Amino acid sequence: MRQLNVTDDSLRASFRKYLKFFNKKERYRAFKAYSLTTCTEDTLDIAVLSVLCKLPYPGLEEVLMAVLGEYAAGRTAIYDSIEKFGDGAALWKLIRKYYGYELEHQDLGTLGLFLLVSGLSFSLRRELPQQWEPFVSPRKNDAVVFLSRFMGGANTVDAYRRLSRTVQEKLKLKDYLTQWELDSYRECDLFSLFDEAIIQDILENLLAGVGQFNNYIEIILERRNKHWFKVYENEYNAAYWACVLLGEWQTHKDTIKEYPPHDFFIKYAKDYCRIDTAYRKFVYYTDRAARHEWFDGIREMVENTYVNGYLNNLSIKWSGSIESLQERWALDSLPTQWGFFRQQVRPHLKKGERVFVIVSDALRFEAAGELARRLNTGRKGSAELTAMQGVLPSCTSLGMACLLPCRHIEIGADYGVSVDGISSEGLENRNKILNQQVAKSIALRYKDLVDLKREDFRKLVSGKDLIYIYHNSIDARGDHFPTEREVFDAVEETLGQLSSLVTRLVNNVAATHIYIVADHGFIYQRKSLAEYDKTTGDSDDNDYVNRRFILTGRDKQSDGTLNFSMKYLLGEDIALNCITPRGANRFPVKGGGANYVHGGPLPQEIVIPLLHFKNERGKSTRDVQKVAVTLTSISRKITNTITYLEFFQTEKLADKMRPGWFKLYLVDQAGNRVSNENIIIADKTADDPAARKFREKFVLKNMKYDKTLKYYLIMEDEEEQVEKIYDRIPFTVDLAITNDDFGF
Repeated sequence: MRQLNVTDDSLRASFRKYLKFFNKKERYRAFKAYSLTTCTEDTLDIAVLSVLCKLPYPGLEEVLMAVLGEYAAGRTAIYDSIEKFGDGAALWKLIRKYYGYELEHQDLGTLGLFLLVSGLSFSLRRELPQQWEPFVSPRKNDAVVFLSRFMGGANTVDAYRRLSRTVQEKLKLKDYLTQWELDSYRECDLFSLFDEAIIQDILENLLAGVGQFNNYIEIILERRNKHWFKVYENEYNAAYWACVLLGEWQTHKDTIKEYPPHDFFIKYAKDYCRIDTAYRKFVYYTDRAARHEWFDGIREMVENTYVNGYLNNLSIKWSGSIESLQERWALDSLPTQWGFFRQQVRPHLKKGERVFVIVSDALRFEAAGELARRLNTGRKGSAELTAMQGVLPSCTSLGMACLLPCRHIEIGADYGVSVDGISSEGLENRNKILNQQVAKSIALRYKDLVDLKREDFRKLVSGKDLIYIYHNSIDARGDHFPTEREVFDAVEETLGQLSSLVTRLVNNVAATHIYIVADHGFIYQRKSLAEYDKTTGDSDDNDYVNRRFILTGRDKQSDGTLNFSMKYLLGEDIALNCITPRGANRFPVKGGGANYVHGGPLPQEIVIPLLHFKNERGKSTRDVQKVAVTLTSISRKITNTITYLEFFQTEKLADKMRPGWFKLYLVDQAGNRVSNENIIIADKTADDPAARKFREKFVLKNMKYDKTLKYYLIMEDEEEQVEKIYDRIPFTVDLAITNDDFGF
């Protein structure tokens, strides 16, 4: 005792029972390293238990996490060590004292059940089953705080999840969830079965036609700060985008009419394309969902809504609308793909400004909208997206040619495309075409740049006024039958690659004007095509036949087709026509790969993104900032072990604002946590300040608080790697509770 600086002789008996423990030098040194400032029977027991658990510092919570984690993993080494070298009875005495455990069975399985049921009683909005009541602690607060730490710790989360899954099986929770209303457990997150039930309940309601889409979206967004969300993130996201798609279709299905072509084009770019985004996202996340079978029914519903409802309706009305464009494929007052260089690039060059043009093969307008939002919220500068009318047929060879500087475009007898007498196929030829118009220009491939060092990158573009960068991920994947199912994966990858490329251009070569454009869009559906999705085209061996168009020198038209003159692009003396199926139909072509197509006149194919990113410099330029969150509760005094604090997101999420992710909890002056933790995801976009409020529930430990001392509300920025403390707000705690603390 004296060697450990313990002078209280009343503890001799307590130390004597640990003679076997102190007989080993390693255990003695570990105990001494704790440097206990005070020693009581409780602190002695906890320190011994902590050494046997090989903890870096003593703590009963840490001991419980260690033994429960080992139990959940099917091991008993720590508990056996406690029984052999420590005092198992002391462990259970501490559990009884600080967690209210009075059950007859002193085993770790029952303890885990006891703690989790106690925690559940706090968040469940209904009475617990009667047979669970004996497992509710009279010190529920302490169970809640303990579980909050257990499930939130980076080193303990796996152990918690194993224990939680074991307990939910013992409770037969799945059987109860079939009888409970979703609203009764929508805030519960101790068990993974809650998340499974919530997702499946939403999907079942969607299938049943219960169209409360905004309510389901709200529930899903609420779950983002719950423990199990990351485990079920793909499933939640798939359900979210199913709600968005079905909700958007419900909103717009009666508005899709045969508008004048110009008005229809604008409506698609503004509203209807969101349905294409929702479908893309839904397919992307269902492909990644580990519980694939959950989505069997909703997948068919979404597919039918998208293909038979939206795509069919839109394509038929659009085909009727553009009949008037068969003689001249041009929508007045809109920028055009074949006028891109003249209308967008040349004005910069005339002013001596360097221009970068990124041509991303098959980047659809709707996906470019997502990219623009990323650029506007992710970095300094401004991204402005407008829509260009794309060339017809909407194919790679013609789309790429139109984006180059050109006086005249030709389509040869072999249907090859040339610009001012030079074939536009291949990087070497495109460099020749660029150099004809702009001496200091260069065409590059993205794949050749991606691994270049900064200095090599600079040397490559040094002295160049015009730099074209060709990126091909979407079309490369979608245009090949073995990989066409991965086309939406390629879109996600493309958004990340293009965002990173913009950052590199700005940081490495001080790019100011960057245009991101595409040669064409595409149509894709996961559902297999039926015979009625095909249109027979009248073609012969001299024609160029594609699934979405036929190029022919003959002036002909068959049922179910539209016949567009190519004079708008090639000149009045050129007798070439582009025949396309009406709607989203395909011409029958041998081989696989009919689900991903382009070449026709549908908005998904010919509404081309014109994304201009301008890197703005100077003091007036607004940096990207994270939204701020402040505590708005006036009182700084806590008088109850359950208290609610209110917070406010000071600005709505908009351009140049990034969402914030904050972890909140209370600590004492020594930094020891005395409450559960809450997560605030500050990403609200509402103008109304009332819609940007958060009300968080804090549960304090049942312990002795000194009202003369300060306690602190800690707000951690979860995205910061070094300085995580976002705010530290002092409170006083004045409770009528006199339970002893551990004394560390």
